[in-house]
Amino acid sequence: MFWFLAHRRACDAKKRERDERIQSLPPVYTSALSDGDKGILAQPVSEIVANVQAGSLSPSETLTAYSKMALRAHKETNCLTEVLIAQAEEWAQNCNTQGPLAGMPVSLKDTVGIAGYDSCIGYSAWVGKPMKQDAALVRLLRDAGAVPFVKTNVPITLLSFESTNDVFGTTTNPHNRRYAPGGSTGGDAALLAYGGSRLGMGTDVAGSVRCPAHYSGIYTIKASMHRFLKTGNATSMPGQEAVPAVYSPMTRTLEDLETFWRAVVSMRPWEYDHSCLPLQWREVDLTAGKPIRWGVMWDDGVVLPSPACRRALEEVVSSLEAHKHEVITIEPPSPYEGLKLASQLLLADGAKICVRPFQTGESNDPGVQQARLMFRMPRFVKQMYAWYLRHVRGDEIYAGLIESWYEKDVEEYLALISQREGYRERWHTFMRDEALDFVLTVPNAHPAVPHGGMREGFKSCGYTFLWNLLDYTAGVLPVTHVDRARDALAAFKPRNAIEAGAYRMYDADQMHGLPVGVQVVGKRLEEEKVLEGMK
Repeated sequence: MFWFLAHRRACDAKKRERDERIQSLPPVYTSALSDGDKGILAQPVSEIVANVQAGSLSPSETLTAYSKMALRAHKETNCLTEVLIAQAEEWAQNCNTQGPLAGMPVSLKDTVGIAGYDSCIGYSAWVGKPMKQDAALVRLLRDAGAVPFVKTNVPITLLSFESTNDVFGTTTNPHNRRYAPGGSTGGDAALLAYGGSRLGMGTDVAGSVRCPAHYSGIYTIKASMHRFLKTGNATSMPGQEAVPAVYSPMTRTLEDLETFWRAVVSMRPWEYDHSCLPLQWREVDLTAGKPIRWGVMWDDGVVLPSPACRRALEEVVSSLEAHKHEVITIEPPSPYEGLKLASQLLLADGAKICVRPFQTGESNDPGVQQARLMFRMPRFVKQMYAWYLRHVRGDEIYAGLIESWYEKDVEEYLALISQREGYRERWHTFMRDEALDFVLTVPNAHPAVPHGGMREGFKSCGYTFLWNLLDYTAGVLPVTHVDRARDALAAFKPRNAIEAGAYRMYDADQMHGLPVGVQVVGKRLEEEKVLEGMK
């Protein structure tokens, strides 16, 4: 009872702190948007930066416009965690007005460490434990002239495509509040989609910037490991390096995404963070030389893309073919094998570490809760269930996953690392032999999940998780929206339990208007090339 009361007190205190920070702001932040505000919000990042550098726009004016919009977004979607606006006023007045991000407000995932502010990432036990110093990313952004002004919501454990926790509550999709904006960087996706920020920062270990981009209709490029700063931030799985987790930018437009990437790299991030490779921005011209060669992955063999997501992919393929690109259907090394490897490596500890900070009575994400149950199930029970799935239900896909989900010892873990390297080598050979510039696929088999949908959807993550395992660069951009007439599901027989669970949530009528994106994948450390491919 004591620990449950401690949990509730921490949650109530944190929500009250957030509300008080908003209520204590000057009245200008809750006033109507002025014509000047609207003009600022309409400008691309490059234009705002140029105007600040020229002295025709003040960082404080820019901060006011975006803070007004961010607070509106929060009221509609519950996307904010730490409200830094009062402190940001001082930062704006003293920012580097000649930097590559001069005067530009930036929103940050709750994981990002800012001195004096919590990074509780939804754990009530971490409330009231502010970070002692700025993360390397924050120091670079401020040196570049940027103004961090809000932090955004995440799912507890950071292992979900929803964004819900007891401390801050549930974040909703600005396109349809019955659906999630994505996760784990869902708060920033909702904020960006609403217009309350142009530049956001998230992390990705299985799709945590790409699924939010797909669900919410924004842009992102997941970096390869060691390209972007990551030191000094909070995490739910410290030391987990088998499937690289990477920080990556998210933006409202593709133009802003390029501006953000170029600005960060121009600041020589390797001088701020020991983990960054000393790799300057490389100019890529895809218009010169041979035609661009695209390999389309229509199906990962686990969950077939829904009609809406298939249509988005078909529209892009048709456009590429019309512009004389080479487009082929590929049969790559088994994506299902990649899903099995990645899930075992990410949760090699049996999903213990990510729930260690939980207090009595704390709610878990429904997907993580299911995963925990499977990992804790006795091995002989799992083997019997896998036998049933395989020989009675004819479901080799789910059986293969179930029997591999158990806590690994060191010898088993190292064997998985060896298998990962062999799998990466097969993909490297495949990409070389097929002479592919890019792989084109869906970011997820479905549009946004409804709230609570990760109970069924947590296993349906292969279209993003694969590229984390390979450490390939992958970008997502919006293409269309769900159409209740064009995207209705015809007669459909699921091939396995994972596909059946995912399709139980697909309803084109209820999902009408939700964004749908595609994913552009390059090889490792090809961020510049993927950006050009997205263009």
